Amino acid sequence: MLSILGFCMIFTFLILVISKRLSVVVAFIFTAILFALIGGFASEMGEMMMAGIIKVTPTAVMIVFAILYFGLMLDVGLFEPMITKILSLVKGDPLKVVMATAIITMLVGLDGDGSSTFMITVTAMLPLYIRLGMNRLILACVVALAAGVMNIIPWGGPLVRAAASLQVEVSDLFIPLIPVMIAGLIWTLFSAYILGKKERARLGITSLQTPMPSGLGEQAAAVEATNGTTMKFWFNWLLTIALMVFLVMEVLPLQILFASAFAIALFVNFPNPKEQQERILSHANSFVMICTLIFAAGIFTGVFTETKMMDSMASSIVTVIPDWLGAHLPVVVALTSIPMGFIFSPDAYYFGIIPIISEAAANFGIAPVEIGRAALLGHSTTGFPLSPLVPATFILIGLVGVDFGDHQKFLFKWACGTTIVMTIVAITLGVIPL
Repeated sequence: MLSILGFCMIFTFLILVISKRLSVVVAFIFTAILFALIGGFASEMGEMMMAGIIKVTPTAVMIVFAILYFGLMLDVGLFEPMITKILSLVKGDPLKVVMATAIITMLVGLDGDGSSTFMITVTAMLPLYIRLGMNRLILACVVALAAGVMNIIPWGGPLVRAAASLQVEVSDLFIPLIPVMIAGLIWTLFSAYILGKKERARLGITSLQTPMPSGLGEQAAAVEATNGTTMKFWFNWLLTIALMVFLVMEVLPLQILFASAFAIALFVNFPNPKEQQERILSHANSFVMICTLIFAAGIFTGVFTETKMMDSMASSIVTVIPDWLGAHLPVVVALTSIPMGFIFSPDAYYFGIIPIISEAAANFGIAPVEIGRAALLGHSTTGFPLSPLVPATFILIGLVGVDFGDHQKFLFKWACGTTIVMTIVAITLGVIPL
C-alpha cells in the first residue's frame, strides 16, 4: 500500500511540474500535504515536514552565503582585469578566441548562475566572433561545455538539489568530485582547441585590433572608481584562493567558511553599513528562489521518507532489477544522465527520480552519495544547455543568435564526451563504483 501511495505521490508531483500546472515550490508543498493526509499521517505530518526542513537547512545556508560571496566578487570586478587581458591577447586568431571563450566562461561560472554566466561571457565574446566571421555555434557550444562543468560547484543548482533530495552533506558530494570536475574542464579546453583549430584553418588569422566588448570597459572603470586601490583587488584574490583551499581541506563546514569569507569581503570592500545592505539586497533575488525551493523540497522529502513510502517503493523496484545490473547502477545513472535531461526537469529528476534509484541501490550496497555523484556527471550539469526544460538554454541561444535544433546537434557529441570522460575518471578514482 505504501509503495503504491509513494508512486502516486511521485507521479502527481512530476505531472504537476512537467505540465507547468503549478510552480515547483507549490507542487512540493501541496503534494506533500495531500499524500500525508491520504496516507493517514495527519497527526504526524507537521513533525515529518519539520524533520525534512531541518535536514536541508545547512544546504540552504551554504547557498545564501556562497551566492552572496561570488556575487560580491563579480560586483567588485575581481575577474575583470583577467578577462580584459585575455581579450587583449586573442587578437584575430580564431583558435585563441575559442580558447579564451572557454577560460572566461570558467571564471564567470564561479558564481553558480548559468544565466548570468551566459550573459556575461556571450556579451564579452560575441563581437569578436562577428568581426572574424566565426561560427556562432562554436561560441554557444564552448560556453555551454564550460558552464555545464562549472555547474557542478556546490552553490550551483544541481548539487544543491542532489544534497537536499538524498539528505547527504554537500561536502560529501562535492569534494570527491573535484578531480572529476577538473577532468571535465580539461576536456572542455581540449574540445575548444579542436574547434578553434578548425576555425583557424577555415578563416586564417586576421590582423585585428581587439575591441573592448560593450559595457566591459565601463564596468571596470566603475569598479576602479568605487573600489579604490590595487591592494584591495589583491586582497580579494587572496581571500578567494584561501577560501577555495579551506573548502577542499574542510577546515570548517562549508556554510561557516562562506559566511566568514563573505563578511570579511563585504567589510573590506564596502565599509559603509548602508552600502553593505545594498550589496546584500542586490543579490537577494539570486538566493531567495533557490532557498525557497530547498525548504519546500525539505517538506516534500520529509513526508516521503518519514512515512516510509520511499523504502517501500525501493523494495518494489529491487524485485525487478537483476543483480548484475543493480551492482552497476551508478554507472547506469551517469551514462543516462544527459538523455534523462530531455525528459525530466532538474527538480523532477533530482527530487522525483534520484531518491527512488538511490533507495533501490542501497539494497545492492551502494551509498546514496554515490548515486548523487553519478547523476551530477550529466543531468543539469554538462547536459543542461541541451535541455529544452531549462530556461537558461534559451537565454544562451537567444544571445548567440542560433537555432535551438542546430545548437543541440552541434553540442550533443561534445557534451556526451564530457560526461563519458568524467565518468571514466570517477570510476578510476573510486568516486563512483563500477
